[in-house]
Amino acid sequence: MLDLIWSIAGFIVALSILVCFHEFGHYWVARKLGIKVLRFSLGWGKPWKSFRTRDGVEWALAPYPIGGYVKMLDEREGYVPDDHRHLAFNNKPVLQRIAIAAAGPAANFLLAIVAYWFLFSVGVTGIVPKLGDIDPASKAGDAGLVAGQEIVAVDGTPTETWADVNMALFDRLGDTGELRLTAMTEGGVRSVHVIPVSRWMSDNDEPNPAADLGLALAYPHIPAVIGNVLEGEAAEAAGLQPGDEITAVDGRAVDDWGHLVTIIQDSPGQTLSLSVLRDNMVMSIAVTPGTTERDGKTVGYVGAGRQPVEMPVEMQRTTRHPIYSAWLPALERTWSMTVFTLESIKKMIVGAISHKNLSGPITIAQVANATAESGLESFIGFIALLSISLGVLNLLPIPVLDGGHLLYYFIELLTGKPVPERVQIWGLQMGVFVIVSIMLLAFYNDLTRL
Repeated sequence: MLDLIWSIAGFIVALSILVCFHEFGHYWVARKLGIKVLRFSLGWGKPWKSFRTRDGVEWALAPYPIGGYVKMLDEREGYVPDDHRHLAFNNKPVLQRIAIAAAGPAANFLLAIVAYWFLFSVGVTGIVPKLGDIDPASKAGDAGLVAGQEIVAVDGTPTETWADVNMALFDRLGDTGELRLTAMTEGGVRSVHVIPVSRWMSDNDEPNPAADLGLALAYPHIPAVIGNVLEGEAAEAAGLQPGDEITAVDGRAVDDWGHLVTIIQDSPGQTLSLSVLRDNMVMSIAVTPGTTERDGKTVGYVGAGRQPVEMPVEMQRTTRHPIYSAWLPALERTWSMTVFTLESIKKMIVGAISHKNLSGPITIAQVANATAESGLESFIGFIALLSISLGVLNLLPIPVLDGGHLLYYFIELLTGKPVPERVQIWGLQMGVFVIVSIMLLAFYNDLTRL
């Protein structure tokens, strides 16, 4: 229950930050262009708390924290006195209306740039992409990759951390062609390894491209020590506790945490006898792993996590830039993530990747909570990524979104007259249908993941 509360809190905080910046973009440009703003609301519904400033703007906090809005003076929404008509949104030139509509998404991209600027200034730490044991029968092994090599580029794009490798691989999901991984030995010898792919992982609900290729990090030794036990799962029912060290399963010695995970995943529904070291005493505990589907296979799980192990300094790499130049990699990161988001949307539409990759509020809440627990750096990175996604989605040419308004305004700019009201109403209805459908699909995906 406590995890649920923190997840909801993380979701509300993350979404409130993004919505506040988005709507402030609309508000700031509208005020600069001489439009009278009636209300700035954070959240939807009847205002819970509000106050009015000297310039007549009502600043409101509404009870449903799933969005917000800026209400401007507009003759289409109510009576406007003659001496205020020049302050109404609908009476402004089309270029000014375009600027106001685009200001919200622009504010989200600006927020992402500032967030990445901060992160690159203080330093972003990641794991060195050095490979551990590679299965010779895997795609990576077949391509000639071996333990000890470091992945320094994917398709020619430099990769300094394991996160860079994963992002580059995710960018190729659904593609047909060749993956080119550039690896370097400890002696500095570089080699290019080619892996053919065909509609790569297009049907996977939760793709793990590195695992599919057989790539594994050279982790330090991780003992099979329980760090946390999930409520209501097999580990709790069996009596396992945080701090327990699993030394053997069915009489077979357990080498490390990865070995234990492999045994459990290979034993869905089978009762296992665990030798457990607790308080310097060895005891036997029987546990029956539950079953779940992963990448089309039935695997076992017990609902327990490992004890955190700090990465050695030599396995960490920090990317840091001077504050006066950190905006350059921040701009580059924002642009690359924007392109990645657009490409992912396109692949989802054409069926190159599964629509089950679409995430809704539950997944976002879980990630927000997890990144908040991981530290300020992770949470700020998550805010930047979510801000880019919000900016891109709002620019899609769907009525009710900023992109839909921009579509109408550009048509007006080209034809010299506004889009007929009946067409706008029809478009609004279609837009609402599309958005609601997407939201229901995302929510359904969240529930199936749970």
